[in-house]
Amino acid sequence: MGRAAEMIGATPAFLRALGEARLIEPLRSEGGHRRYSRYQLRIAARARELVDQGTPIEAACRIVILEDQLEEALRLNEELRRSAGGPGGGGGGGS
Repeated sequence: MGRAAEMIGATPAFLRALGEARLIEPLRSEGGHRRYSRYQLRIAARARELVDQGTPIEAACRIVILEDQLEEALRLNEELRRSAGGPGGGGGGGS
């Protein structure tokens, strides 16, 4: 946990707070150590940025969740656009 906190410029207590807020839930090693994925560290870093700007941690967590949902929706939308415009995907004007 200390290394993960160091990587994002936060404290272990901050990472624990994000876990308590259910923003991130790290896996545990056999020895009980928290293991964070790159995705979780990116999310935690974004929350840290917001908190550093004065946003309360609960609000920062909600903002990060909404940003993540928006990013996923935009990705899915783009994927659907590509599949609809491709061969056999419609969008066509027959002759």
